[in-house]
Amino acid sequence: MSGDRIRIVVVDDQEVVRAGFAALLATQPDFLVVGSAADGAEAVRACREARPDVVLLDVRMPVMDGIEAARQMARFPDGPRILMLTTFDLDEHVYDALCAGASGFLLKEVTAERLFDAVRVVAAGEALLAPTVTRRLIDEFARLRPRPREATPLRALTPRETDVLRLIAEGLSNTEIADRLVVSEETVKTHVSRVLSKLGLRDRTQAVVTAYESGLVVPRSSR
Repeated sequence: MSGDRIRIVVVDDQEVVRAGFAALLATQPDFLVVGSAADGAEAVRACREARPDVVLLDVRMPVMDGIEAARQMARFPDGPRILMLTTFDLDEHVYDALCAGASGFLLKEVTAERLFDAVRVVAAGEALLAPTVTRRLIDEFARLRPRPREATPLRALTPRETDVLRLIAEGLSNTEIADRLVVSEETVKTHVSRVLSKLGLRDRTQAVVTAYESGLVVPRSSR
């Protein structure tokens, strides 16, 4: 980050939306809007040049959509955290966006305070998926992936780390996991960090996706 300021790029094909989000973000002393773009290709270039901490990225755009843009940004060394912007809370592309490297998603009608909180949460390395959203989102979209990937990477985890990954995928917070496993919240944070490190994942959102795609957790609709 630039000092204590979070560097942000705003991407949307509608100028009024870009301008609106940029203006809102600029009201916060800890935010610095360093660029904007009207399509995915422009977004990739802007992020390569401006090196933002967070990107607000529309899902549906011309030239290159947000999912492909997210996929390319995820390959950048120390790439930005990505918040997908969507019109519907169960956008048909959200699961693909998470698989592509997004850390979470926001509705375009989000309130200013929710927007500010979301940027700060994602910039801090957390995933923007509330427990209820996690359960609903993954149950809806993981059923579209009926054949799990080979679970071999999960063999690197200890039994306790596997338990923690399973509970993350079920939508539990660190506090809830600590209560379930009867350990401290700091211990849970350590386990989460080790899970992400061993599996080469960016954040908790990617951990949720991996847990479902590996077959560790099965969507209720598939049971």
